[in-house]
Amino acid sequence: MRTVIVGAGLVGLTAAASLRLIGHEVTVLEHAPRVRAAGAGIGLWPNALREFDTLGVGDDVRRMGRPVDAWYHDPTGRPVRAAGYDPAVYQFLMVPRPDLNNLLADTVGRDRIRLGVHVTGFTEHDTHVEVHLADGAPPLRADLLIGADGVYSDVRASLVPGSAAVEHAGHYAWRAVLPSGESADERPEGTMVTVGPARTRGGYTRVAEGRTMWWVGQFDAGELAGSKRDRALTRARHVAGPGWHGELLEMIAATPEEAVLENQIMRVPELPRWATARVALIGDAAHGLSPHIAAGGTLGIEDAGVLRAELAELAGQAAGSGTGTGTATALARYERARTARFATVRQHAAAVEHADGATESAERYAAFSHWMLTTAPTT
Repeated sequence: MRTVIVGAGLVGLTAAASLRLIGHEVTVLEHAPRVRAAGAGIGLWPNALREFDTLGVGDDVRRMGRPVDAWYHDPTGRPVRAAGYDPAVYQFLMVPRPDLNNLLADTVGRDRIRLGVHVTGFTEHDTHVEVHLADGAPPLRADLLIGADGVYSDVRASLVPGSAAVEHAGHYAWRAVLPSGESADERPEGTMVTVGPARTRGGYTRVAEGRTMWWVGQFDAGELAGSKRDRALTRARHVAGPGWHGELLEMIAATPEEAVLENQIMRVPELPRWATARVALIGDAAHGLSPHIAAGGTLGIEDAGVLRAELAELAGQAAGSGTGTGTATALARYERARTARFATVRQHAAAVEHADGATESAERYAAFSHWMLTTAPTT
């Protein structure tokens, strides 16, 4: 089966590697001039690591990352956890995004990734799908098109007109990676999440040997004044009480302005469909959510595994010929499974967002991670 995947980010590359396992002839199209990763570090839960084990790179991913045993804190530094849960609901792997994307690109094969290619849409036919490219380039013909091109997805715009990403009003995040030890008081175990007043959260963690990521986020952020670093420091003071998080403030102050990432958080509206007979959306293109649940990448990796499982029975068959009934059935099953799962994800995300203080935040997040891990697909 000739499969075109749009987007060479985490989920697109995972999907490419995953579909190659079942015999797909994969081409990945990426608008950027190189394989890259927006952001600093990403948390991967066991359900994501299982998919990487299937791809044969699980051990490599574990070696590049750092295990995190997360706690919530209040602004005084008091640690908080919800009682009654298995310790696994607090444990994940923090991995530097650029390193992970480069590993996945090598796994897919760099010769299968076309850089600097802008997909503008597609036309679906009974026997194939035409992928349209910018600048007068001839369209590509494929049996299957996968949109893994993020919250601003061009594939989604063609599949579901009027589905442009929308602002999560007033919600901003700041983060950066810097050498560990910029503050002499940095805790090697990090602080992960402190919940402060003014709907602010923040913390830091090691993402790899010698590298630390700090982050600050605020709902209802209000007016943004000063430089990016100034804006991050203003919010960080909400999660830095007496004797707590002075090192976070030092890290932010030591970060060069150009290294500070500042994002207005965008969300993808709930979609009426994720797939047609020959086209499917995965990852943020299908379900981009606020990063405050810290599981968007893991859930996108789940998408790739479920998609592979649904398509696997077509491997070795002439599924790209004729009407494509088999492919359409597989994509419909994928869509039903994932939209049902994300209906519950959205409920948990809203509960975590509106939690009042560290204790309630810890309880609601533990409920989410417990549900995610105990109901994850086993593909």
